[in-house]
Amino acid sequence: MESVMRSPKFDTAKVLTIGDAMIDRYWHGVAQRISAEAPIPVVEVREIEDRLGGAANVALNISTLGAESCLVAATGSDAGARELRAKLKASDINVALVEDPSMPTTIKVRVVSQNQQIVRADFEENFDISTESLLGAAKCFDGIDTVILSDYDKGVLTDPQAFIKEYVPRKIPILVDPKHKDFSLYQGATLVKPNINELRYAIGEWDNEKEMIKKVRSLLEKFSWSAVLVTRASDGMTLVEKATETHFPARTRDVYDTSGAGDTVISVLGASISSGF
Repeated sequence: MESVMRSPKFDTAKVLTIGDAMIDRYWHGVAQRISAEAPIPVVEVREIEDRLGGAANVALNISTLGAESCLVAATGSDAGARELRAKLKASDINVALVEDPSMPTTIKVRVVSQNQQIVRADFEENFDISTESLLGAAKCFDGIDTVILSDYDKGVLTDPQAFIKEYVPRKIPILVDPKHKDFSLYQGATLVKPNINELRYAIGEWDNEKEMIKKVRSLLEKFSWSAVLVTRASDGMTLVEKATETHFPARTRDVYDTSGAGDTVISVLGASISSGF
């Protein structure tokens, strides 16, 4: 009998994202001349677009899939925080935002012309938020199926172990989207999803696919993870578990902005696991 691939029932899932939320701001325009002040293009801005970024983008993807999405993050007490909160509310995301009046809400501005990113300007400082206050905010949400740690290294996840020790003993999977950090900080997590550069930072170079798999499997043993999912840009993704590895090829697409690709992977993974896959 032929097997039938079924789709996840995302509406049964409840996923909590904890991490660094931000606003991705796009200035879209046309560059038709060079500045008289410096050898740089002058972009005539015709449209300004704000999107949820970082951990907020992960939470948005989960909500868009139809799952119940919750978010714990840090903001300033500024216009950026108000906009972030409004966009999250409009997307049916349950939020617990911890405010730090001394810091700005993280905003990344990208200037885009003819589908080419010209420059990016970041408005950010690392938050100094206590892990206890973030754990307290997370306790607002019950019935969580899966927790995603979306680490952009902006100060929210300085102590990932506190969250891992809170949820893993309760049989709630922890999925980590890491940054260029010591991977021992994520010890005991269920799955870690580095991109290819973050993996190189952690394990060094490799000569071939077999050596990469061997090195990744050593991370599973060393840090007590169940799996590592490596996102490899145009080379697709590789899932490494204790006894198996699976490669998922990519389909080529023309894109001008790859920001948020990793957010999409971790959010679909989290919602799927929460739905019983």
